[in-house]
Parts: sequence; structure tokens; C-alpha cells
Amino acid sequence: MTTKHEVSLLRARRWAIFVAIPGVLILLALGSWQVQRLMWKNGINEFRDMRSQSEAMALPGVVEDAAAMLYRPVWLEGRFRHQQEMFLAARSYNSNPGYHVITPFERQDGSLVLINRGWIPLDRKDPATRGEGQIDGVVRIEGLLTGGNIPGWMTPDNVPEENFWYWIDLPSLYGNAGVAPRDYLVDAGAAANPGGFPIGGQTKTELRNEHLQYAVIWYALAASLGLITYLMLRDGRRRARAGAAGLDS
Repeated sequence: MTTKHEVSLLRARRWAIFVAIPGVLILLALGSWQVQRLMWKNGINEFRDMRSQSEAMALPGVVEDAAAMLYRPVWLEGRFRHQQEMFLAARSYNSNPGYHVITPFERQDGSLVLINRGWIPLDRKDPATRGEGQIDGVVRIEGLLTGGNIPGWMTPDNVPEENFWYWIDLPSLYGNAGVAPRDYLVDAGAAANPGGFPIGGQTKTELRNEHLQYAVIWYALAASLGLITYLMLRDGRRRARAGAAGLDS
């Protein structure tokens, strides 16, 4: 005869299996998805690194497909319009807060391209504090062709009327410079500027990649859930046998 206790244990065992099996499968799927993301990110980072190390080419007057040229080294000649420089806030260098200086650059043919000249500390926002770096005359700039970005949900709104940006909104930046927008800008390379500022070479070619840690966490949770379920079922069988032995005696 089956006791109420045995029925209760049987139901608990069934529910444990009903919950555990889908749970383990879901956790394993999440871990596998993170492995796929890890491989995808590694591929992108390797591609960007290889491309950024290639030989610099002259920036065409018209870039037909900016996406196909992202992170490619380019060079161009012209003059900076320092009076129109713009500031990209919340940028750090060696853990020091500051800005990136984005300056319109007038090429020899009269066209304008925005140049991210690099990082300056908070106390160098006033151009008068870095006069040596306000280069005059025709210069040659080498750097990486980059694009805009999409703000995160915690990123503040840009404030163009105050010449203040938190993320690279190319239409807004080019509009502030008074020219038709382009879908790219050039990040200046690491060549030193007179006076030391701005500090170029600020392009981040490597995407943040923490998928290995996430994959380990999901797989560990799957293993833990499977182990806990096994121990619960084993303990339930022991209790059932102990109860049956007690009834027999």
C-alpha cells in the first residue's frame, strides 16, 4: 500500500525533474550562445587589429562606402579650423578624466572632414592653455577612419548648443561645423602634438569581450542545477527506502 508520504515524495521527484531538465537545457543553451558570441567578437577584434596595422592610404575626396573602410589608416592634408573645435565629454586617458577634441579640417580642395585630435585633461579645455597644439598652416594628418556610435541607455543627451557631446552623433557634429554630414571622421594617430596636447591615438579598435566569463557562469549554473537535482532525488530515494523499512518492521 502506498502511503501519503510516498505519494508526496513521488510528486516532489516529478516536479524536480520537470523543472530541472528544462532549466539545465536553457542554461547550457545560454552558455553555448556566449561561446558563439566569444568567437564572433574574437574574429572582429582580430580583423580590426589587422586592418589598423595596414599601410596608410590617401583619404579619397569621396568615400563611397565608409563602413568598408572603418579602422583603415588614412592620411590627408589641409588646415585645422581651431575656432570651431568641439568637445566629446567623459573621456579618460590612463584613468584621468578629460575630453576628446574634434576639429573641422579643411582639405586642399575646400572640403571639410572632422578630426578627433585626441584627449585633453579637464583643465586644458580652454584653447589658450594649449596654444602650442593649435597648429597653424597646412599639415598632414594620419589616423584611422572611424564612424559614429549608438549611445547606451545611460548615456546623457548631447548638448550641441553648448558645444558639448557625450557620444559621436555625426550628423549633429557636422551640422555644428556648418557642412553637409559625412558618415565618418578620422581619429588622429599617436604622433605627438606641439606642447603635448591633444594626445592622439585614442581609437579603441577592440570590442569589450567578456563572453568567456559569461559562458563559464552559465555552464557552471547548469552543472550546479544538475548536481542539486541529482542529490535531491538520491536523498528522496533514501528516505523512501528508510520509510518502507520502518513500516516493515
